[in-house]
Amino acid sequence: MAGPRPLPRRILRLAASIAVAFACLPTPVSGIRKDIGFIEPIMCRSTVQGRHLISDDNGYVCSALSINPWSHCCPTMGDRFSCQGCKHDLQCCNSYEYCVSCCLNPSKTKKEDVLKLKVAKPVTAGTYTNVFDFCTGRCRHSSASVVHENAYASDFHHCFSVQQNSSGSTEAISVAKLLGINVVVGRPGESCSLVCKVRGQSCVPSRLSVLNKCEILQKYMRCKSGCFRSLGPDQPAEVVVEAPTSLNPGACLYMQMDEQLTCDGSHQHTRRLCPCA
Repeated sequence: MAGPRPLPRRILRLAASIAVAFACLPTPVSGIRKDIGFIEPIMCRSTVQGRHLISDDNGYVCSALSINPWSHCCPTMGDRFSCQGCKHDLQCCNSYEYCVSCCLNPSKTKKEDVLKLKVAKPVTAGTYTNVFDFCTGRCRHSSASVVHENAYASDFHHCFSVQQNSSGSTEAISVAKLLGINVVVGRPGESCSLVCKVRGQSCVPSRLSVLNKCEILQKYMRCKSGCFRSLGPDQPAEVVVEAPTSLNPGACLYMQMDEQLTCDGSHQHTRRLCPCA
């Protein structure tokens, strides 16, 4: 009996070609790829106070028209952390947006210090969650920036100093609050209201608490007999050297309670330190 007939060579070559073609096909994917390479969009937080300038949380300042409408970021072509129009020693600026930009500089505002600060004075107040919130809040002017309730004490009324203690009475803050104020030493027996009136100005009651400190008194007066806490409507003041010995001639006196400070107090044996504007 004859065996099976061998396949023609033409068919064998075709089968071999098909096998080679299948071997070149890629291996099937066993699962769905989750990472499809999409990039997370960059988004910025920005100030909204100014009509012409905007500052973003990256520290850039730009015109309101040039900000990216989708990301709310400023172009990165300008200077970052710009302090244009700022006084570095006082950490105060004449522009809100440049104040925020300057404040965001890590060399000027430490994140670890900001996160410990209270947003407001009450004990129940929360703390800042980031530096941008601190800078946008601090750079807004407050009652400490104005005199007579309707005029700025200085063009540099946007300040971002980190307060160093509960009273916030650092030297830099005190100097900043006295911008635009004429600090005048009165004559014996004069009230601050009179001292300022003679100069064609008015006494600024809100600045008496800034002067009511030994370091400020010693800056403007001799205080030869020291500086002491006291009580009296004529303070802060210096006791004149001609005063009776019992009154401690030459001593500087500051008021124990700021809420009792007044422009109208006077004493025949003291010279007042007065804030005039």
